[in-house]
Amino acid sequence: MLDDRSKTNLWFCKNLGDAMLAFTGIDRVEAAFRSAYADADCPDDTAVFLRHESGRLHCEAKVYFSPGSAHIAQILGAEPCEQPANDGLGLLVGHPAAWSVLFPEDD
Repeated sequence: MLDDRSKTNLWFCKNLGDAMLAFTGIDRVEAAFRSAYADADCPDDTAVFLRHESGRLHCEAKVYFSPGSAHIAQILGAEPCEQPANDGLGLLVGHPAAWSVLFPEDD
């Protein structure tokens, strides 16, 4: 069982599969996020990041949900994970300030 502190720092990841075919999944993530994000008054710590990673046969698109977007992540079936390294990571949706809020060591 996770304590309250680990829940607030818990990231989520969802593998959308082959990067060349992930457009539908990316669109679904963006739509769900934008709706929930606006309802929450657009907090800086709520963001979704995208990275293309090498898979077994092809490049896979993976989305990483910040702890502030845990509710959206769970609705979309994302799995808990460690905070991703920011190397090769791109902000998919969220406020640009999410970078400095979520990755302060990179300032």
